[in-house]
Amino acid sequence: MYLSNEWKSEIFAKHGSVATNTGSTEGQVALFTARIAHLTGHLKKNKKDFSTQLSLQKLVGKRRGLLAYLYKKDINRYRAIIKALELRDIIK
Repeated sequence: MYLSNEWKSEIFAKHGSVATNTGSTEGQVALFTARIAHLTGHLKKNKKDFSTQLSLQKLVGKRRGLLAYLYKKDINRYRAIIKALELRDIIK
């Protein structure tokens, strides 16, 4: 299952400071990015699954909000997470 505790702790250990710091902005952005990738794959197979489409749009909005927060607070951490996750720059 893609939402197992081991999977989440691995993401937080890689992108956050430690595996138990689940509130770090970088960890949350990394988790949202992984969930977005999973839902995108599901929607490619099931084009008419509109509830999943709504969930995907909400996740993208949450990730964008966290990235905007990080952009305002610390530009270097923002650039690091964008580079680490290979996201394109969505905020000018």
